[in-house]
Amino acid sequence: MALGKNYDGQDCSLARSLELVGERWTMLVIRDALYGVRRYGDFLAHLDIPRAVLSQRLTTLVDAGVLRRRRYQESPPREEYVLTEMGQELWPAVLVLGSWGERHLSTKPRRIFCHVPCDTRIDGYGMCPACGLRPELAEIEVRPGPGADLFRDDPVSRALRRPHRMLEPLPHTAAEAT
Repeated sequence: MALGKNYDGQDCSLARSLELVGERWTMLVIRDALYGVRRYGDFLAHLDIPRAVLSQRLTTLVDAGVLRRRRYQESPPREEYVLTEMGQELWPAVLVLGSWGERHLSTKPRRIFCHVPCDTRIDGYGMCPACGLRPELAEIEVRPGPGADLFRDDPVSRALRRPHRMLEPLPHTAAEAT
């Protein structure tokens, strides 16, 4: 019997969520959008994802309302991808999955997330131990951790070697690929 490609027989919110974000590359696209990646060429360069797959994932996320397209140049027309409120709500899932992976599958964190007003690293569930708050995304800074991959030399990896606020657009440096 062939393995099904969806969860049609499941009446479960987790199954419905996995229909949208469970395909390979999708959560990495969302993660990068949280880091401030907005342009197709930057997603392409940082993820080493096939063009057709990236285009399909971006289209699916836009159609579902997780991302929205925004024109940043008129001639020739160029668009970028910005997380919607719905997309930003995926931050806790991205954080918890990454924290789980750090504990069980890797030795050192590649990225550290800090609550800027307290200058304190948030825990794996998004809480700031200094003030007891769950900071808003705009108050979180992503910083390189001790396991930061210094061998990748794409524009996004280089930009993420410096502290950077979540959702703040990264400087565009990749060749525009469409």
